[in-house]
Amino acid sequence: MRMKLAFSTLGVPGLPIQDVVRLAATHGYHGVELRAHPEEPVHPGIGAAQRAEVADEFRGAGIEILAVAGYARVAAPGDDGPVLAQVRALLDLAHDVGAPYIRVFPGGGTEQRPEAADANAVRRLGAAAEYAAELGVRILLETHDSHRTGADAARVLGAVGDRHVGALWDVMHTWLGREQPQESYTALAPYLGYVQVKDIASADDTTPLPLGAGVLPLTECVDILSRHGWDGWLCWEYEKRWYERAAPLPELLGPGRRHLARLLNESA
Repeated sequence: MRMKLAFSTLGVPGLPIQDVVRLAATHGYHGVELRAHPEEPVHPGIGAAQRAEVADEFRGAGIEILAVAGYARVAAPGDDGPVLAQVRALLDLAHDVGAPYIRVFPGGGTEQRPEAADANAVRRLGAAAEYAAELGVRILLETHDSHRTGADAARVLGAVGDRHVGALWDVMHTWLGREQPQESYTALAPYLGYVQVKDIASADDTTPLPLGAGVLPLTECVDILSRHGWDGWLCWEYEKRWYERAAPLPELLGPGRRHLARLLNESA
């Protein structure tokens, strides 16, 4: 059993795809999570030719595109139409570049009751699942914002009940939600697509740190995954885009890859 390792382009905002691929290959990562935002090289607004070029660039280097990380908020208040259009555009992009997953946020907000946020997410994810199945892409709901714990996400995913809709476990958000790693894994295991790892100084200071330099229970998370025979992806999401003073990611990729390798060896 061996997990695959990836990093998110959130850590290298705006970097050309050729350079992203080079960083992944140089430092021994198996894949890359592509942040799908208009300020990035890959987003739903690019055309067919650009999508084909992106797929060819990754394929030629033997690097996988893990996911298209979008910003659709499936639990948000409002009409379903615009949200579903966002999700479908992300699914089209993922299909065209060869990514097996898209990432969506809950985004339930504070202006509606939790039950209403859940109902929005269940209805929209259920509606999008058929299109996801047609394209062979899986929608992953990230543990984030209004649904930051595994229990929160599982409550929605269990109600959707479709294998083309799953979970993205962001270990920072479940930890901030005061959920223990074993509790998170137990809740998310039936739906788990992949796991986002990161590190921070404290609950009050979420500035990204090199892996292993902060307080997040990465060793425990990897150990739990290993003990259960999970052989999916660990993706390092280093949130440089939101923290300008954070150290540049490229110089951390090598040490980060080695740290994850040590965790995997210790858990083997």
